[in-house]
Amino acid sequence: MREWRLRTPLREEDVVNLRAGDWVALSGVVYGARDAAHQRLVETLRRGEPLPIPLAGQAIYYVGPAPAQEGWAVGPAGPTTSGRMDPFTVPLLERGLKATIGKGTRSREVKEALVRCRAVYLAAVGGAAALLARHIVRGRAVAYEDLGTEAIWELEFADFPAVVVNDAHGGDLYATSPPAYARP
Repeated sequence: MREWRLRTPLREEDVVNLRAGDWVALSGVVYGARDAAHQRLVETLRRGEPLPIPLAGQAIYYVGPAPAQEGWAVGPAGPTTSGRMDPFTVPLLERGLKATIGKGTRSREVKEALVRCRAVYLAAVGGAAALLARHIVRGRAVAYEDLGTEAIWELEFADFPAVVVNDAHGGDLYATSPPAYARP
């Protein structure tokens, strides 16, 4: 297990150096989006229209931040279940998205696309929404504002902690870690 400090936009060499189990402290602009926003992004692609956010080298955090309290950029901002975005993820990876951040497992199709597109899936700790929000220093809705907290958010991360679950080489932390904790 290695530790990396990365900044968006991510370069291909950043991504291919990562391995399942590595820790990442991510900084820079990351887009926050959930189910409804993902569906709209894919529908926009199908119509051949331009997307409201850039994808090349970018990361999407599966989050809908709560309203900000005084002194915070956003309110609690914990990851949502990544599998709900699986039906929409492959077309975004094919257009240059380099990282997704959430919790839980990914489908076989998404894991194959991560290898093919040289991208990674990172997990953030569920249940730590207020702590994770402290690593977001700026946040504003930038697209699909009618969706409320499910709008697309432009978030600025400062050393946001995450672990590589699925890497660009087919590594899968969820497949390899359980045996280490199994009882003999």
